[in-house]
Amino acid sequence: MTDALRAKLADLPDKPGCYLYRDRAGRIIYVGKAVSLRKRVQSYFRASTLRSAPPKVCSLIHSVADLDVVVVRNEAEALLTEGSLIKQYRPRYNIVLRDDKRYLAIRVDPREPFPRLTTCRIIRDDGARYFGPFPSSPVVRATLDFAEKRYGLRKCPPITPGADDYTHCINDIVRFCSAPCVGRISAADYGARFEEACAFLRGERLGVIEEVKAQMGAAAAAHDFEKAAVLRDTFIALREVVRQRARVVATPELRAADARAGLDELQRLIGLPAAPTRIEGFDISNLFGTHSVASLVAATDGHPDRRLYRRFRIRTVAGADDPRAMAEVVGRRYARLRDEGKPLPGLVLIDGGVPQLRAARAALAALGLERVPVVGLAKRQEEIVLDDGRPTLLLPRDSVALQVLTRLRDEAHRFALDYHRRLRQRTIRESALDEIPGIGPARKNALLTHFGSVYRLARADAAAIAAVSGIGAERAAAIQRALGA
Repeated sequence: MTDALRAKLADLPDKPGCYLYRDRAGRIIYVGKAVSLRKRVQSYFRASTLRSAPPKVCSLIHSVADLDVVVVRNEAEALLTEGSLIKQYRPRYNIVLRDDKRYLAIRVDPREPFPRLTTCRIIRDDGARYFGPFPSSPVVRATLDFAEKRYGLRKCPPITPGADDYTHCINDIVRFCSAPCVGRISAADYGARFEEACAFLRGERLGVIEEVKAQMGAAAAAHDFEKAAVLRDTFIALREVVRQRARVVATPELRAADARAGLDELQRLIGLPAAPTRIEGFDISNLFGTHSVASLVAATDGHPDRRLYRRFRIRTVAGADDPRAMAEVVGRRYARLRDEGKPLPGLVLIDGGVPQLRAARAALAALGLERVPVVGLAKRQEEIVLDDGRPTLLLPRDSVALQVLTRLRDEAHRFALDYHRRLRQRTIRESALDEIPGIGPARKNALLTHFGSVYRLARADAAAIAAVSGIGAERAAAIQRALGA
């Protein structure tokens, strides 16, 4: 083992990723994945491994002269990266995944009159939306089947289905298709269903998965175990596909030089007076109009600045009205900065298109802050929306300026979803108190005042709960049962 290889082994990160072994000529001879690069790679070079390993592994170890690692965010991404690297380099010691098979992804094309969900194995830059790829094909197909049935999306292949296509089709009966081909639903209503399905696949409708889980429990309680087993399999598939996407991890930061170049490019493209060294981004999150919240994230010199992150609960807007909610949160944020005399950002990024952008501009104008530059980032094709007479900017996907904005937008989305999820869980627990016989508003208030939160109440013992005025041992036991304590 060379000194350079020994030094690399000592500095391996304890993170998921892929490792690439090279021989003395610099050729890649093996690609592997690991949950912990440090533990996995170092295990190859132990004396015990050389004593007990099969001949192939011993030959591989003795051939390694150098190594490289690729750090990723999670095990699923490591699996996908491993397959890609093996197909690209075809290392001599890799046997598995040498074929040309690619992982399944879900493709939707919103430009079609009545868009549908399809599977594919190649992701192209063709203006369509892609979800995935995912390692498990059965899981993808189960998710696709569920989404089509729940949201009434068509499955037939014609781009514009008509009455002739409906003649021998029974999908409206067996698959709950909304049948836009014969006019049972308008194009606008079908488009709304399609957007809901896309939001579900993006991980923004986690309540749907909980509904399936509740149905599974109800079927099991009714001794309909066959139905419960089907719902269980569906629940597992949806959780694997959708919740993995909902559990958004911050995108790796740009290098300092790339971030600076991106800020300079933004200044030039948008026409800013200076490079926006501080950018603040906003996103709105709600579930069918409930628990509407907003997130504020910030980037300084192109990198996340978590000291400036803020969460907001929407106070003045009822229902799912993202533009009005955006106006409220933008107004609250910059009214405070103005009143406290604090510096304003060089650019404000709004997650959304023209309606959200206009609402934010109007809120700033009402505060006398028209000079603050604001742009939107539309998700459909990652367009930068300007709304000042100039056309939208559609930058190449490898543009560092676009990467600066998309990273900030994704971080705002993650932060908003996390807060929204917390509020939902809190409400679910609080509503459990409302359904306990004998626990009215006064006793509920006494419990929350004593313990501070339902979370602490759920973890308290029966004696501590019974000690609260007006509760007693019987109600304490009922509270523990309701909260699953």
